[in-house]
Amino acid sequence: MNVLLHACCAPCSVKCVETLRREGLVPSILWFNPNIHPYTEYISRRDSLLKYCSEEELPLIYEGEYGLRTFLDGVSKTDTSRCEFCYCTRMAGAASVAKSRGFDAFTTTLLISPYQNHELLMRIGHEQGEKYGVEFLYRDFRPFFREGQAAARARGLYMQKYCGCIFSEEERYLGKKKKKEASAK
Repeated sequence: MNVLLHACCAPCSVKCVETLRREGLVPSILWFNPNIHPYTEYISRRDSLLKYCSEEELPLIYEGEYGLRTFLDGVSKTDTSRCEFCYCTRMAGAASVAKSRGFDAFTTTLLISPYQNHELLMRIGHEQGEKYGVEFLYRDFRPFFREGQAAARARGLYMQKYCGCIFSEEERYLGKKKKKEASAK
């Protein structure tokens, strides 16, 4: 089975690719991440994924551009959470590419992160799969998260510090600052 694996970054891809290959599946990688900001972060993650795909001889499909304005505009106009908007945007993109390029199914490396809303992501993946007429392949990759991070570090892949969007960056760094200020009191 040919599977399109939407990849948010190289570190999250490592164990997802290994797991799919162990199952006898043939993954191709999709880079479609209009949510990742700022631009320097987008480029760092993209380039690290390019390096990983080259090393692993994985086909890489590059879709879309850096999407700060589009993403912020979409988030500001939605009545859902920013994460739900983000999942919908990326899973619709993955499903569309999977269908148009003849893949049997699609999935995402987001399923490896213990920090993502798994139930919501799974629901949206199935909805987008139905909408575009291509199977969403659910796998709970979370048990491999720490091992995958360690393998990525050992390979010298870029390790990001937050989920991806500018809001998660703000939470990451302002959250640390607030904790530090509270402990100093």
